[in-house]
Amino acid sequence: MRNDHVVEVLNELIETCKDGEQGFQSCARHAESDELKSLFATRAADCSQAASELQTQVIQCGGRPASHGTASGALHRGWVALRSSVSRYDDVAMLEECERGEDVALDRYREALEEPLPPDVRSMVERQFHGVQRNHDQIKALRNRVGA
Repeated sequence: MRNDHVVEVLNELIETCKDGEQGFQSCARHAESDELKSLFATRAADCSQAASELQTQVIQCGGRPASHGTASGALHRGWVALRSSVSRYDDVAMLEECERGEDVALDRYREALEEPLPPDVRSMVERQFHGVQRNHDQIKALRNRVGA
């Protein structure tokens, strides 16, 4: 696999991580419970760390790392802000939005893992994928618990 293709795949994941970071920050601002505010802030930091790790790998591949999220992520965050300003945005709805965002992240990581990545890059992407899966499962369990 060419380095420029590896850089492209990694930059897409960086954008995904940046979307997650900004989305979790937005949810932390709008969440009602202190538990969720803390969880969302921690997840935002995790996404930031994952993006940083991917950016370092892009540089090692000789590329220029992405530094921001996607347009669709910005639209989603705008929708979250709009919805919270015009209606009561409870913790269940916040968790549903986070779960939806993690669904997107899982899909993007799965797509990346379908690419023939170098072994060291694949190992890092797989590790991050498993972290996204854990986040998703935790968010879903909380949504089920809070929504019950």
